[in-house]
Amino acid sequence: MKDYFVHETAIVDEGATIGKGTKIWHFSHIMSNCRIGENCNIGQNVVISPEVVLGNQVKVQNNVSVYTGVTCDDDVFLGPSCVFTNVTNPRSAVNRKSQYAKTHVGKGATIGANATIVCGHDIGAYAFIGAGAVVTKTVPAYALLVGNPAKQIGWMSEYGHRLHFDEKGIAECPESKQRYHLQNGLVQKIEE
Repeated sequence: MKDYFVHETAIVDEGATIGKGTKIWHFSHIMSNCRIGENCNIGQNVVISPEVVLGNQVKVQNNVSVYTGVTCDDDVFLGPSCVFTNVTNPRSAVNRKSQYAKTHVGKGATIGANATIVCGHDIGAYAFIGAGAVVTKTVPAYALLVGNPAKQIGWMSEYGHRLHFDEKGIAECPESKQRYHLQNGLVQKIEE
């Protein structure tokens, strides 16, 4: 007896590992040799390619293809129709499967609807990529990026609120009251 749900229209290939409590919805294809954690939600028309690793509580919205070379930590949100690439110079007539570039998405990061992540650029923990952004560089933890090409316009809390730092480089999330420190162009949560 499976301890996860697969809609009758979805396809799960032999050799895929799927965690307890995960739900896989209409017309999705889970390919062999991928690993999906516990309590994930895989939306409609999603493809999870071989060797992809998704942590626990990952939400993959409708129409997302997660290609070989992508790994996501726990609590990642992949918005509707966001795109990962895995080859920097694709050509139909040239096989580059041995040249797939890797992309790692850190814990709690959000990738907005229709955003594109160009391969080989990691997304830091709790980073927030706005809808439609095209990421062409590595993204630091807690960074907020928008646009094409994506540019950093600020910082986000773990609860998804924009952070406003005072003259000492301290900011507080309005929802969680967690405090953050900005120093040398990097943000860290202050453990209290």
